[in-house]
Amino acid sequence: MIQLSLYKTLKTSDGDLPLDINFQINEGDFIILEGHSGAGKSTLLRLIAGLIKPERGFIKVNDNEWYNSLNNFFLPPQKRKIGFVFQDYSLFPNMTVLQNIEFALKNKKDTAHLKEIIDIMELEMFKNRYPETLSGGQRQRVALARAIVRRPSILLLDEPLSALDSGMRLKLQDFLLIAHRNLNLTTIMVSHDISEIFKMSNKVIRLSKGKIISEGAASNVFTQYYISGKFQFTGDILHIENSDVVNIVSVLIGNNIVKVIATLQESESLQPGDKVVIVSKAFNPLIIKLQKN
Repeated sequence: MIQLSLYKTLKTSDGDLPLDINFQINEGDFIILEGHSGAGKSTLLRLIAGLIKPERGFIKVNDNEWYNSLNNFFLPPQKRKIGFVFQDYSLFPNMTVLQNIEFALKNKKDTAHLKEIIDIMELEMFKNRYPETLSGGQRQRVALARAIVRRPSILLLDEPLSALDSGMRLKLQDFLLIAHRNLNLTTIMVSHDISEIFKMSNKVIRLSKGKIISEGAASNVFTQYYISGKFQFTGDILHIENSDVVNIVSVLIGNNIVKVIATLQESESLQPGDKVVIVSKAFNPLIIKLQKN
């Protein structure tokens, strides 16, 4: 279990913003941090990693202290079992894919684990190539492989897929989920993408102005206040087709395309690319656009 209680004053364009966070994470959780830009999500990741020192509080990971202001203890970043992936790839340009990943491997003789990571990320055919010869998605797979090869206690991801196109983003989500489950990782990821949040997380923590405003399963956090029904599915609108007095809305849910009949009034605010929830009410499916708060 990971327990955190952290306080840090952030300097923003609107003045000082107190980041005051308390929560705990179970081993194997996939946590997503969501909220407005400037809410403190990226700063929280850096506090956990030890790249920024809190003003007070504690971090306790599986009964081991990483930080405790009461006894002035601060474990330096290089001694924390952390894997960190940023939006940019931060790969060594003069090293091959294999060398980039090996660089982070604590035990250089652990070739079985290295091969497992390369296989999960499907990097075998690229391992002797240099980063400049790879696509953006391939580079990010290398960055992810390098982060998880260390067997981190916590994998920290700061919007690592945001710069990728939708197709590559979906593929990388699958790679990441496979790695998370197969390697029993505990992951904290920043994301603004609603469909990504529903797909990846088992718990969402929403931040606003440096504080947690809600936490729980994505279905509860995003829909409990305004959606009711027998079932709920989230997806992306692919296409809207007019058919006489109704519209037929094609929605991508996972790997399936579902067609929902919507009245012209219901669908007038919808467009391809929107994140929506399909929910039943009185045996009729309704399609509701998800708003980012």
